[in-house]
Amino acid sequence: MHVADNGTLTCVQGHRFDAAKQGYYNLLTGRGTGFRADTAAMVQARDDFQSAGHYLKLADAIADAVQRNTARSSTVILDAGAGTGYYLQRAKELTAAKSLAIDISRYALRRCARSEGRPLSLVWDIWQRIPLQDQAVDVILNIFAPRNLPEFHRVMRPEGHLIVVTPLPGHLQELRETIGMLDVGADKADELRKSAHPHFQELESSNITYPMKLSRADVVNAVLMGPSAFHTTREEVEAAASDVTTLTVTARFSLQIFGRLAAAPG
Repeated sequence: MHVADNGTLTCVQGHRFDAAKQGYYNLLTGRGTGFRADTAAMVQARDDFQSAGHYLKLADAIADAVQRNTARSSTVILDAGAGTGYYLQRAKELTAAKSLAIDISRYALRRCARSEGRPLSLVWDIWQRIPLQDQAVDVILNIFAPRNLPEFHRVMRPEGHLIVVTPLPGHLQELRETIGMLDVGADKADELRKSAHPHFQELESSNITYPMKLSRADVVNAVLMGPSAFHTTREEVEAAASDVTTLTVTARFSLQIFGRLAAAPG
């Protein structure tokens, strides 16, 4: 697939996709996908929370990991589960990479497509075959998103790197105790470390932990920007946060860097 001069995305088989007016391409035609996409309200809450700078330390750590693991002058970054493109945009500030963003939510990609650098933004289900050629990208970002490891392996160049961020147990625990949110499950970083083979091998792992001072509005956004939003309403969250002036909570993340194993699985 390539972008024609008129902005149309075309492939050798004659399929054509025109960009939405916000700049993204929706490839989910027909039945699309059965998975639930982030809503416009969830995306707005996430954008407001990120714009307040609470995850800037994490974004800087991701950008540093990208910079340290890009050797080619023509690096291509794929953000798989890009959301609004917040982390991808920060990473691109430190590199001259070309970038692609994939997410299931068209509301998120509306913002991503308009972000600095204008990444090629594709609405797509990451569990389906990724619409990229074999060995087309150098770095894959996967931040709080599903991981299709066989497909990541296929589209990554031999010396490429996969950078994954997952929440650690206890992430935003103070918020869960005060307002109520879905719990973070078992150690996802350890689960990924074990399941990565035969596609990838962990090269680095670090934990990122720091306190965040949240206003009442931040507290509401933190609940409504994630999966908990599917199980509550804004009115319920605002009522639960009515006595909050400020709340100090702890961010806990795992950042892992994986190298692509040379032999294809199977």
